[in-house]
Amino acid sequence: MGRPKKFSRNGVLEKALPVFWRRGFADATLHELEQATGVNKSGLYSEFEDKEDLFVQSLRYYLEGLEKKGLLTAEPLGWNNIERFLKMGPCSMEGQKGCFAVSSMREFAILPSEAVALITRSRSKLQRLIAKNIEVERPKRNADSLAELVLTFFTGLSLEHNLSSSRPSIVRKIDDLMNIVRAL
Repeated sequence: MGRPKKFSRNGVLEKALPVFWRRGFADATLHELEQATGVNKSGLYSEFEDKEDLFVQSLRYYLEGLEKKGLLTAEPLGWNNIERFLKMGPCSMEGQKGCFAVSSMREFAILPSEAVALITRSRSKLQRLIAKNIEVERPKRNADSLAELVLTFFTGLSLEHNLSSSRPSIVRKIDDLMNIVRAL
């Protein structure tokens, strides 16, 4: 019988996430992950298959946390949900900026296929939720096309956030976009 583990799975994911966010999948080392989580290699490998699995599970943990915020599902649906999503989505988490899923898209060519699938499904779901909010406000417009535009804006905004754009600058851009889409 092995020794009982002295860590929680979610605790490891919470501490590994900033390492992957800051360094990316390729550049995050096992040593950095051990240091950040406080769990040695054998402990990590007893809980996760390998670094790929730890990355995928960290991404899943991040996306589930965003979903729990319910930014695009709060009633009543509409422009306010979209604005709240844009303003809360690309935010700092433990010193990280932007959106972890968007940042991870830069490494699609080398990411585990499960991670690519998670990000792809998440973006499709976001687009559908954005479209549902738009349909409430503009039922006769092409909500899918406008949702695609909003999601593209979110992606660019998330990447720009990594350039140390000031919070007032980001908020101004969101306000400008929301004024445009509300006027359509």
